[in-house]
Amino acid sequence: MPRRTSSVVGREFGNGVRAAIDQTRMTHRKIAQMLDWDESKLSDVVRGKGGVTETEVLQLLAFCRVPPAEVKRLIALYRETRENGYLKIPENGVPDLVRSLVEQEREASVITVWSMNLVPGRLQTADYMRAMVAGAVRSKDVDYEEVIAARLARRELFHWSRDFVFLIHEQALRLPMGGPEVMRDQLLHLLAMAQRSYITVRVVPIANGAHAWISGSFMRLEYDKFEPVIYLEGESSSLFLEDKTSLAKYAEVLKLLDRQALDAEQSKELINSILP
Repeated sequence: MPRRTSSVVGREFGNGVRAAIDQTRMTHRKIAQMLDWDESKLSDVVRGKGGVTETEVLQLLAFCRVPPAEVKRLIALYRETRENGYLKIPENGVPDLVRSLVEQEREASVITVWSMNLVPGRLQTADYMRAMVAGAVRSKDVDYEEVIAARLARRELFHWSRDFVFLIHEQALRLPMGGPEVMRDQLLHLLAMAQRSYITVRVVPIANGAHAWISGSFMRLEYDKFEPVIYLEGESSSLFLEDKTSLAKYAEVLKLLDRQALDAEQSKELINSILP
């Protein structure tokens, strides 16, 4: 089956519309009839494929009695749906991982992570996260325990129905975070997760010297029905890349990292050797 044209922002918009419709407890057919729409038109909106005007979006959201704050969010998403790439800069300066990224992770069939300086977020323990927060620039407007709880909740997305590949630079495993006990627990947790059949952990050794991607960490999400996307997370923004040039570039990077990384068993041996 050919992959459908659908952007990250389009899918997030569609998911928001789906949630609005679901809370009415009415069928899509019934809502389409009451709005005098074709059912296929409503289906395209929910799938993030467009096909409606902003006025029609407002009509639908008003019919579903969506709260004003959510209407504002969905209209902003609608206006972004024709762009290649999706940049999020939240008002509080903290990337909205809970909503945008988790929604995309739920839809992905293969998630590949390259982490250069830190243990990948999905594999971090709570104490490791707290140690990160303690050593970072903090904002008084952010409840960091809430952020940590949200990050820990991402573990629920681990499932045998999708594959996870974590490529980690050795320096990320050796960077002391919170003291020997915190690091020991973190590395043991990493080894335990690597035992799962659908999780692959591979380490790029320091001994390799220069490696394929020294510019920073990233994530590639692959889908059964859509083209893949690249996710980049900054200090105060998050970015999804969807253009063909970027996708081709990152595909080459992952090929090089695949050649430079130790295999799964060798990686476990290296992690064991680092244990404090």
